[in-house]
Amino acid sequence: MSDQWRKRWQEGRIGFHLQQAHPALLRHWDSLGVAKRTKVLVPLCGKSLDMRWLADEGYPVLGIEFAPEAIEQFLAQRSTSVSRYRQAGFNVSRQGNVELWCGDFFHLHIQQAAEIGAFYDRASLIALPPATRQRYAFHLAQLVPPGAKGLLISLAHSEGDAGPPYSVPASEIESLFAPNFTLTFLEQGSPDERGYTESVWALERRGPRL
Repeated sequence: MSDQWRKRWQEGRIGFHLQQAHPALLRHWDSLGVAKRTKVLVPLCGKSLDMRWLADEGYPVLGIEFAPEAIEQFLAQRSTSVSRYRQAGFNVSRQGNVELWCGDFFHLHIQQAAEIGAFYDRASLIALPPATRQRYAFHLAQLVPPGAKGLLISLAHSEGDAGPPYSVPASEIESLFAPNFTLTFLEQGSPDERGYTESVWALERRGPRL
C-alpha cells in the first residue's frame, strides 16, 4: 500500500487534495472544545492545508506522512524556515507550529506521541484498504490519551469500495471506533459527481479499554 501511495504523489494523482482548508473542519472544530495549544495528530496528512489552519488557530500539529514528496510540497507553500532532524526512525521537518514526520504511521509509538491531545482525520481512514482499517483504528486509540477529541471526515459510495479513496460506511465507522471512542455523528453531505457521500464525526477517546 505504501508503494502505491508514494507513486500517486510522484505522478501527481492527488485529486483528494483541496486548495483550501476543508469546510467541515471550519464548521465543526470549535464545537469539539479542544483547548488552544493542544497538539493535534494528523495521520496520513499529505500536504493538507487543514494543518495550516489548525496551526494558525493556535494548535501545534504533528503530521505523519509516508511520501516525502507531499511533505516537501507542503513546506514549499511558505517561505518560513524549516528545521530538520531525525527522531526514532522518522525524518522530521518543523516549520512554525507544524511538525511533519516522514515515515509509516504504524511505526509511531505512544512514547513519541506523548504530547498529543487531539486528532484530525480527513483522508486517512479512506486511504486504507479494508484489511488495514481495523489496525488503523486500534493504533490511533493507542496513541491518544483518554479524553482526547478528534474530527473524522469519511466517504461512502453506493457501490462500495472502488478506492482509494475507499468507501467506509457509517456502520463500519461505528464498528471500528466504538470500542475505544465515543462517536457523535455531525453531518452528511449530498453525493458528489463520483457518487461519494461525505460524513463528519466527532470522536472522544474513552478510558483505557485496549
